[in-house]
Amino acid sequence: METRPWHRHYDYNVPTTLRYPRIPVSHILALAAGTYPDRAALNFYGTELTFWELRAQVLRMSNALAKLGVTKGERVGVHLPNCPQYVISYFAAISLGAVVVNMNPLYTTPELAHIVKTTGMTTFITFDMMYPMTRPLIRETDLRRVIVTRVTDYIKGFNVSTARDLELEEGWYHFSMLIENCTDMKMPRVQVAPEDDAMIQFTGGTTGTPKGAVLTHANIIAGTLQASLWGSATISMIPHERRRVLAVIPYFHVYGNIVAMNWALFNAATQILVPRFEIDELMRIIGNFDEITFFPAVPTLITALVNHPKAGEAGLDKKLGLLNSGAAPMPVELIEQVQDMGIFYSEGYGLSESTSLGIVNPILGLKKVGSIGIPQIDNDVRLVDIDKGVEDVPHGQPGELIMKGPLIMKGYWNNPAETALQLRDGWLYTGDIAQADEDGYLYIVDRKKDMIIAGGYNIYPREVDEVLFQHPKVLEAVAVGISDKYRGETVKACVVLRSGAEATGQEIIDFCRTKLAAYKVPKVVEFRESLPKSAVGKVLRKVLREEEEKKQ
Repeated sequence: METRPWHRHYDYNVPTTLRYPRIPVSHILALAAGTYPDRAALNFYGTELTFWELRAQVLRMSNALAKLGVTKGERVGVHLPNCPQYVISYFAAISLGAVVVNMNPLYTTPELAHIVKTTGMTTFITFDMMYPMTRPLIRETDLRRVIVTRVTDYIKGFNVSTARDLELEEGWYHFSMLIENCTDMKMPRVQVAPEDDAMIQFTGGTTGTPKGAVLTHANIIAGTLQASLWGSATISMIPHERRRVLAVIPYFHVYGNIVAMNWALFNAATQILVPRFEIDELMRIIGNFDEITFFPAVPTLITALVNHPKAGEAGLDKKLGLLNSGAAPMPVELIEQVQDMGIFYSEGYGLSESTSLGIVNPILGLKKVGSIGIPQIDNDVRLVDIDKGVEDVPHGQPGELIMKGPLIMKGYWNNPAETALQLRDGWLYTGDIAQADEDGYLYIVDRKKDMIIAGGYNIYPREVDEVLFQHPKVLEAVAVGISDKYRGETVKACVVLRSGAEATGQEIIDFCRTKLAAYKVPKVVEFRESLPKSAVGKVLRKVLREEEEKKQ
């Protein structure tokens, strides 16, 4: 029996296995700077930094951090949107052997505090727009170093901020001044091994409480090479001088980090940095370029773009080279629309725990509607018994999807119990139920857990539940995902109030806004007399979800 039937569906120039260079992640930048020094590495609202200039900024920041006392293994929080400062901070920290902790700027103070305390973070790089969230955070945690920037500091035409402009508190550091005052351009003399920790990506995994997936230098190198070779069927035909990636997917998310930022450096492509998704602004940015080589995205973003009233006059059909979609399934209508426009596309499946990759449809080869695709290079996949998780299910039957290979995380930060649950003999248990067809193409049929995917963001209902329960008028509550035409899914809260209490849906939503990132906040609230429960009193989220499905 053929053990890897999917190999025959790889595109013609995609290898079935790879020899991965045993290099630290910082060498990806060194490769681009050494081969295309004068090529634009970053384009931020029209202001460009070449690969050589980027390398210089990274080396100066890295040495500045070292002088402040940052050492190998320390956790450095990067709390920034897509901007040059993110790229500089990431590579500066990684060059020292420090561990980058990605932090979503949309997070509230309690969400950020959980990450800081869990990781024992020593250094925090942030920006002034987030002061309402970060000032309380810094007061209640033991952060040794706080570095602040203003996003516009890297846009020509804006004055670079000063320490006074940023209202820095005593002991805080100004990002631009650190670089300006450090003239040391030597590469840090730190030995970094492939097995060393490189990045901590917080995720709910397949359960509710956010946990830090630890990705090594080897994981990130493997992810970067796999993403690059998988897309090479079309990308390799485009000269390096013309390569550009549209970087809207956030770099603080592992998908954007690997498939946009690290991909761009490895392929010597210009990163068009977009710090926020606002569709009209994005269309204006795209209008400044005659071609976009690669656009990693999510279905919500692709839908908004191709259906924009100016999509035709903007020439998106000719302008966009390769679309990659992840985080949620692409609707059939959207797939057909992209194909009709003559745009190459692929969609796939991955987790923070698998360096955002794992299973994907070929670029040129056979794509199957509804399928997440086939296992990527060196990634082994099994479907196992849902209850015991040991025996493979008979062919064609649904089973829990488990994956093994160079993409799989080292474990969860300081959480051996959860690591042992999710990682067994090197196999990552994804919590997703899938089926395979005769070609090895995989189809997600259900979720073992109840994660909601809204606009590409993973939302773990239990986290929303816990906030709902904090409301003084709430007796019982449960969050469920409901269908949403634009976001794919959105959050609905089913609430039972305490006896005699009165509340409005808006009151519940406003309360959640103070404790949850905006994309996690329920958009719909339904008040009920009771919630469906099992014999032992467990709220049956599945029953509520089935009720919603019947309404569609």
